[in-house]
Amino acid sequence: MSYKSFTFQQLKERFGLEPSLSPIWSAKVVPVEPSEWFWRSLEISSNTAVTTAKERSERIISPLLLEFRERNNRQFSIFSGWSFDVDVEQGLNGECDFLLSSVPFDLEIKVPVFALRETKGPEIESCLPQCAAQMVAAQLFNEREHNSIPAVFGCVTTGVVWRFLKLDGNNLIIDADVYCVDNVPMILGVLQTIVNSYK
Repeated sequence: MSYKSFTFQQLKERFGLEPSLSPIWSAKVVPVEPSEWFWRSLEISSNTAVTTAKERSERIISPLLLEFRERNNRQFSIFSGWSFDVDVEQGLNGECDFLLSSVPFDLEIKVPVFALRETKGPEIESCLPQCAAQMVAAQLFNEREHNSIPAVFGCVTTGVVWRFLKLDGNNLIIDADVYCVDNVPMILGVLQTIVNSYK
């Protein structure tokens, strides 16, 4: 078993997770305007065929995360396509599309606070439990390393549609709001709200 094998029922039985659908952000999310570099990058991408998951990852998701890291003075690390084997016996192992760490720069994963799962097709709901499993792994990793983290966040995205999650203890909240890449400032605003919660 690995992250990609999990269902919500298995997460509930194995880890006691209680999923719920609710707005995550109690305060209003403040939109963050991207740089000219990002807008130009998105414009160039829009003039190419972006049809596969790899293309969406390279031309939309990765530039957006890099833009976000730059806006925060490179105060966290981005790990793309890394294996994150936290507990193989419990199925918390496998490759993560993206993990964000609160450590500014490192060559190994430390203090993971955000997991992003990229879908291979247009349907994001089927990938929510896979992302949640990676968030459980991040939570367990931080507990073992004695990293005091209030909550772990996650996101499932097609590159165009973005849906966020929050894991606080056993409570898994799936954001009732969905964000689209045609409103990048709101996606960056949500990401900024997440980073601000660790300050």
